[in-house]
Amino acid sequence: MSDAPTGLQTYPVRLRERGQITIPQSLRERLDLYEGEPLWLVELNGMIFLARKELQVPRLADKLATMMDEAGLTLADLLEGLQSERRAIWEERYANAPGLRG
Repeated sequence: MSDAPTGLQTYPVRLRERGQITIPQSLRERLDLYEGEPLWLVELNGMIFLARKELQVPRLADKLATMMDEAGLTLADLLEGLQSERRAIWEERYANAPGLRG
């Protein structure tokens, strides 16, 4: 491991058979990385970065729940008009398409 003046740390790794690399144990422990955790491999101008992949569904579900609470809506309120909304969207997009029937 080497420390650059900016606080950037580099770690030597070796590309193994089937494209595998090993993240040093000290870094896995410090960042609380676990086996099987999804990560993003990012390529930028010939450089490779590895970043934790944030799962979007839990974050979006929390955001939706907050928005529903603020609007005073329940899940039943949202689902109430779902079928008619789907039908209206289908009609708008596909009703006049040849060979399609609703």
